[in-house]
Formats: sequence, structure tokens, C-alpha cells
Amino acid sequence: MSKTLDAVIVGAGFAGMYTLRRMRQAGFQAQVFEAGDNVGGTWYWNRYPGARCDVESMEYSYSFDAALQQNWQWSERYATQPEILSYANHVAELFDLRRDICFNTRVIGVQYDESKHNWHVTTDQGNLVTARFCIMATGCLSSVNQPEFEGLEDFNGPTYHTGRWPHEEVDFTGKTVGIIGTGSSALQSIPLIAQQARHLTVFQRTPNFSIPAHNQDLDPTFIEEIKNDYYNFREENRQTFGGFGARQPAYEDSVWDANDDKRRDRFEGRWALGGLGFLRSFSDLGQSLEANDIAAEFVRKKIWEIVDDPEVAETLCPDGVIGCKRLCVDTNYYATFNRDNVSLVDIKDAPIERLTEAGPTTGGREFEFDAIIFATGFDAMTGSLLRINIEGRSRLSLR
Repeated sequence: MSKTLDAVIVGAGFAGMYTLRRMRQAGFQAQVFEAGDNVGGTWYWNRYPGARCDVESMEYSYSFDAALQQNWQWSERYATQPEILSYANHVAELFDLRRDICFNTRVIGVQYDESKHNWHVTTDQGNLVTARFCIMATGCLSSVNQPEFEGLEDFNGPTYHTGRWPHEEVDFTGKTVGIIGTGSSALQSIPLIAQQARHLTVFQRTPNFSIPAHNQDLDPTFIEEIKNDYYNFREENRQTFGGFGARQPAYEDSVWDANDDKRRDRFEGRWALGGLGFLRSFSDLGQSLEANDIAAEFVRKKIWEIVDDPEVAETLCPDGVIGCKRLCVDTNYYATFNRDNVSLVDIKDAPIERLTEAGPTTGGREFEFDAIIFATGFDAMTGSLLRINIEGRSRLSLR
């Protein structure tokens, strides 16, 4: 199939759907290509146990349509993957977006024609489209980081990746399970998998800082309060660094302006509130290593308080800068290591050497599992772009 359009949009996640809507409003003829068989982007692919957003539901939503904001009802402070996917489907239906989305189609090449000032877009289904604009709505968390361990094909049991989780339910009841990685998807899924599995072994290379979510059902009064003033709610969020969290005050004072008691009270208050706003406890946590370490040490002490085994607690404690890597938000992650059926294996100095029929080998020790989960994250930000052959002027490759 060959045709000419005003614009090609790659990806039918939240950015792609919004871009299609705006293109239509501006009078452009646009086509979306999506590798999956439905809308939703990262919320279509990420179906692992416990998957949910770490931005609050009332903020993690479209603001372009007042009726949409009023009519949609979120159920929890932090929405689960199924609820967010349901929201994405609702938006696609409400604005009739699917008629301009080509599903199960992956873009494999994008080349710029200097003589005609347009782009030639090719797909794995044989589509060839010429367009003045090509908009990459491929997202920052769409290309999974699949480890290539030696002997991966030798393992006898099933393997899963959190970023490409099966659409049907996976039951780990009575099974021994190994999970490799301790990023955000691992922190969310480990507590739930531990409730099912006969035994869960967590392989950790780099511990992450995590703040409790304190998730809860949304109070109808709170929802009504936001909806009655949604315009100003959005405007206030647009003035914040990350575009969200305006209702949680960003303190302007320095950590050095406070004594030990005030610092502890401030951090305790943020810990009790939960979520990513912890980093806004003082204004200079991202400006001074010494100030940052005070906040980091508070979290490390919390880990020591929660985890019963001192050796496990020490292994779980990050030794770097809090907030340098994206902060994690969890529900009962650290407490899960108090369960008798959960083990932690530190592979920082003894990386996984290979996989055998039984499982991974590290430090000369072979582990035996019924199933293995790779919670190894994504080739983030640029990964999805570099997997497409994109050529610009003079056939210069983006790679």
C-alpha cells in the first residue's frame, strides 16, 4: 500500500493519540502506525503484577477536553494498569481515533527526501507512506532491555519480561521463581509475586531508593473538589518542575535552615504522605551532595527499620544520590523481604554468568527455578528511535 498524507505518527500511546486529535483539529490528514493491537502504549504492554502509575490519577490524564475530565471517574490515588488502559480505550472511542490507527504494524524505516521536502515511511506490513511530517510518539519506555545471558535457551522453564507480560494471567502458585532486576517494575511486582510463589529469589545488582505509595481509594469529596476547579488545578501543575504535584507544597527553605528535629519531621511528613514529592522536602536536595545525603540517609534508616535481617537491610540500602535515578514508589516492597519465602541475592560483585537448564549461575552457585522473570527495564528514551532506520539529510542515519 502506498499513499500520501500530511503526517505520519508512530505509536498509539497517550502522545500518539493526542497528536492525532490535534492533527485532525488543524485540518491535517494523519495516519498512526502502532505495533500492538490496541491503543495505550506502555500501558498496553506493561501488564505485570502490580503495574500502576506513580503519578496520581487525577493528574495523570488528558486536560484538552473539559467533558472528558468531568465524565471519567478514577477509583484509586494511583491507577492500576488495567484502569489506565481502560481510560485509553475510552478516549479512543470517544474521539473516534481508531479509524486513523493502523494496528499490528511496526515502522521499520523513515527516510527524508531532500528534493521534495517530505518523509518516506515504511512498515513491516509493506506500507509505504509519504508525508510532510513524521512524528515519533514512540515513548521513552517502549523498547525492552532483554538480557542476552549465555544459555538462555537452555533453561527448562518459562521466562517472562515485565515489559512484555502475557495478556493472560500468570499463576506462580506453588512455584519457585527467580526475578532479575530491582527497578520500578520489580519493586511493584515482587510483593504480589511473593504472595503466590512457593519461594521467590530476587537478584539485585543496584538497589534503588523507593518511597511508599500509600495508595488508597479516592475520596469522592476529593474528586469533586478537583473537578470543580480543574482548570486552575492544571495550571498550577504546569508551573511545577515535573508538571504534577502542585497540591503537595514544594518547600523553599534549605536543609541547612532546619535543625535535626525539623528535618526529621519534614521527612517523616513526606514519607507518610508518600509518592515522588519526597524529593521536594527541601529546596536544595538536588543542588548539594551534602544536603542530598541527609535525605538519602533518612531513607536508608527507614529500610533498616522495616527489614528484620540486618544483612538483607544493608544490601537493600542504596549508597548513591537519591533522585539521580528516577525515584521508585512502592507498596510493601521492603517489608516483603521479611517473608520466609523470599531471598535476596546480591550480584553486584558476582554477576550472573549464564543460565543452565535449572536456572542462573552466579558466584559459582547454580539456582534452580520453575520460572524466571526479567525485570530488566527498557532501552529508555532513545531506544525505540534507534531501532528504526531513520535517515535524514544526505542519508545521514540517526544511529
